[in-house]
Amino acid sequence: IGISPRGRARCCIILAMRPPGINIFPKKKTENPFPRTLYPKKRPVSLPRGGPWQYVETDWGPLDATDAEYGGDYLISEWIGEQLLKKHDKPFFLACGIYRPHLSWYAPREFFDLHPLEKVLLPPHLDNDLDDVPARGQVMAGKEFDIIRSRGHWKKAVRGYLAATSFADACVGLVLDALRKSRYLDSTIVVLWGDHGYHIGQKNHIAKSALWQQATRTPLIIHVPEKIEPRIGSSKRCKSPVSLVDLYPTLVELCGLPVRKDLDGRSLAPLVKNPEASWPYPAVITHSPWWHGTNHAVRSTRYHYIRYRDGTEELYDMSSDPHQWQNLAHKPGYAAAKEDLKKWLPKTNANHFRGNQKGLK
Repeated sequence: IGISPRGRARCCIILAMRPPGINIFPKKKTENPFPRTLYPKKRPVSLPRGGPWQYVETDWGPLDATDAEYGGDYLISEWIGEQLLKKHDKPFFLACGIYRPHLSWYAPREFFDLHPLEKVLLPPHLDNDLDDVPARGQVMAGKEFDIIRSRGHWKKAVRGYLAATSFADACVGLVLDALRKSRYLDSTIVVLWGDHGYHIGQKNHIAKSALWQQATRTPLIIHVPEKIEPRIGSSKRCKSPVSLVDLYPTLVELCGLPVRKDLDGRSLAPLVKNPEASWPYPAVITHSPWWHGTNHAVRSTRYHYIRYRDGTEELYDMSSDPHQWQNLAHKPGYAAAKEDLKKWLPKTNANHFRGNQKGLK
């Protein structure tokens, strides 16, 4: 496996191990992972450069091009579809990485047309949402949202995000259409997942890079043909919190491969078989870039707990406060809930890798 240092978090998912157990640093770049992709000749398109606060890719806009002319994720999905339509003599694994809706939100015009600006709905928002959030959380929220909103670009930005997401959805459809036409439909496990969520104004934040629900919750759909693993009951939706490091041991078990005991992830096969099965484990999330330090969150079925590097905290009751508008961390009556969640926090933390480092000890 060749994974760049910047892909260390993704490496954790692939190997089902949290950062302290991971140390993969390829000697050199062996290939360009980005396919031919059409970008505007002149950038930015929609959001003028506003200063050092602005991530250079923060921009969006429609492109007058077909999916094939645009390239990018369409070419990746097309290639994956071609592999599915081939005859394979041995079991195979295919990973299809779709880049959008990562910034910049450029996509063929047809996907912007799916979301007319006058019909775009803004997410629920509370103006004083950050008043009860610790200083470290406010730093993570950043200034981007306030600047974008003050310039009248919020709804336009949401439209760009929706268009890029619709393009990604179409690329997923391209792969699934090929699977349906192939000889492998009834013998293929399909896992659809994203590596993180994204804020488009919630918690005064437009970005990932935070520990709130919107940034840390990701799509996860696991389809297993009945002939491989018959499902129990009629429920298709699982409400238990799980982690992406659970995917590798899940696939190992579902494919009947030898089980490893040295993994941090747990097999989700019991939940795949019965989404209502008991699952006593919370999901543990770490956000530790060098500019923020080590910060963690723990998500149980009911609570979302955040602990920043300086010991400050947030606690939300997701059953009654799904938008995370009321921080309960210092409210009377929640001490026991916090202590129960704290026990899941990592005891060992790995240093965040920086490009000018030779390696980690």
